[in-house]
Amino acid sequence: MIKLDPIDQRILQELARDGRMANLDLAERVGLSPSACLRRVQALERAGVISGYRAVIDGAKLGIGFVAYVTVGLNSHTKAAQEAFERAVARAPQVRECHNVTGTIEYLLRVEVADLAAYKHWHTEVLGVLPQVQSITTFVVMGSPKDDRA
Repeated sequence: MIKLDPIDQRILQELARDGRMANLDLAERVGLSPSACLRRVQALERAGVISGYRAVIDGAKLGIGFVAYVTVGLNSHTKAAQEAFERAVARAPQVRECHNVTGTIEYLLRVEVADLAAYKHWHTEVLGVLPQVQSITTFVVMGSPKDDRA
């Protein structure tokens, strides 16, 4: 684990809000000279603390009107079953996130599609036909009052 000082933490906080922020603006916000700020950002990148930058996409503008979290239980708890399931999920563009979790189920998925009909098709024709799947539970997102994912 890398130990961060308060300035590094502030740099990360500002970049998490706006990864495209100009170095001059970032330096001003964290109280450093531009050259010192740039050196710190580059050091955080080299250390792998900053692993990349990405755009935040407004799914509604692209026709994504249905978001659900889906829990999946497998019928076999072998490494081969997990790997096969993960390969299948990796091929499904509707699955935006896949997490292997502890508890009564093995996976938590974030699924984004156009509408309920598109979700039903994916649920029945993609997820539901995987031989490893034993149980599926869907939680429909009705709103997201806080979402800090970038």
